[in-house]
Amino acid sequence: MEEYSKVIINAFIGTLDWTWKSIIFEVPWYTNYFWGLIVISLVVWTLEILFPWRKNQSIFRKDFWLDAFYMFFNFFLFSIAISGFYKLLEKVFSDMGITSKSLAIIDFSTWPIWGQLLVFFIVLDFVQWFTHILLHKYSFLWQFHKVHHSVKEMGFAAHLRYHWMENILYKPLKTFGVMILGGFEPEQAYIVHFMAITIGHFNHSNIKITWGPLKYILNNPVMHLYHHAYELPKGTYGVNFGISLSIWDYLFKTNYIPEDSGTIELGFKGDDKFPKDFIHQNMEGFKKSTN
Repeated sequence: MEEYSKVIINAFIGTLDWTWKSIIFEVPWYTNYFWGLIVISLVVWTLEILFPWRKNQSIFRKDFWLDAFYMFFNFFLFSIAISGFYKLLEKVFSDMGITSKSLAIIDFSTWPIWGQLLVFFIVLDFVQWFTHILLHKYSFLWQFHKVHHSVKEMGFAAHLRYHWMENILYKPLKTFGVMILGGFEPEQAYIVHFMAITIGHFNHSNIKITWGPLKYILNNPVMHLYHHAYELPKGTYGVNFGISLSIWDYLFKTNYIPEDSGTIELGFKGDDKFPKDFIHQNMEGFKKSTN
């Protein structure tokens, strides 16, 4: 038990130390997620201001500061708080003889770096797409995912407005995806992570981008806006589940873009009664589902 306690404490201190070193520029710039998130956010926000899709939407849109808080809470504060839990699971599995190689179906560590990054990106994105569907399909998971869909005016920071329980759900499945790839994460994986942040910010932004013919591969703001639509096609529990890639939606017929005015109502039925502040939004998911 003492050994497990040390694992939790060391993981917490290590993550906290790394985050602080990121803030004061004592880590390599290409792995500095703190300032990287800020730079990406400022760039996308500037583009929103210069090229707004919904021109009547304020620069400081509805819930702008709430979403900004969610960004830093989910990306850093909660990650620090939960870091020990993941290290503990890793230790427990290791003690049981289950290693990162146990579920490996392919070893791509000898591939050229571009191939490693491509496979890493595709596999993790598919895992997130599948997890995203589960969040919509099952009511007890939807209760938590409602936080993300409570956005009424879309902007880049809405990307990281989500209930902290989603970290608990996504992380193990993403780890499972890495284990399938031989437990190997490319040394340059930061490229994939920064790409995912940038694409996610753009997908939630007030900018009209469709990427032309690449729309069948890359997710985009027009497609993702309909994921947040108040009115969904009859008989569905959601559409356009893509995170970075749209190809999964086109392959599995969950794509839906009837028009591109950007003026549709966002949210979900009953969102007028959904809490408006951070604390109560994060308590709401633990209440018994009523719809």
